[in-house]
Amino acid sequence: MRNAYPKQNSLLALLSAAEFDRLAPQLELVAMAQGDVLYQSGSQLTYVYFPTTAVISIQYELEDGGASEIASVGNEGLLGVTLFMGGAAAPNRAIVHSAGHAYRLRASVLLTEFHRKGPLFDLLLRYTQVLMAQLAQSAVCNGHHSTVQRLCRWLLQALDPARTPRSRTRPN
Repeated sequence: MRNAYPKQNSLLALLSAAEFDRLAPQLELVAMAQGDVLYQSGSQLTYVYFPTTAVISIQYELEDGGASEIASVGNEGLLGVTLFMGGAAAPNRAIVHSAGHAYRLRASVLLTEFHRKGPLFDLLLRYTQVLMAQLAQSAVCNGHHSTVQRLCRWLLQALDPARTPRSRTRPN
């Protein structure tokens, strides 16, 4: 875990020094194994996660017990958008797709910072817009493309260089 730093996550890297300094002492590095369940649908959101090297799958659970991936989160984002959009419970299941690390932050800490309505507020809203675009693109792709085309899209997304760990220096 010595090679994991908060600023390997793009959102944390974009924070101003003042915002990062307020959050950094409360960020907790966690190891994530493939298949770890971070949220179940309906569970309370006690943490948000900023992946650095892990990739998390957000899945919609079906009545028959099956699930379908609706989005994924890597080091470009965070898991827990529902929290600052007004929800206290997870609407979907979140499972670690690719093992790695993330920094978790108590939900209450993120909400306090979000309600300051500073640069983090704007950054999280922009990220939410990107996540919504990803969801829309997935819906269109699933409805109009063949299985092979959907597999190709999924593979390209999984291999996206933006999701690979970046070499960043450790913050002072």
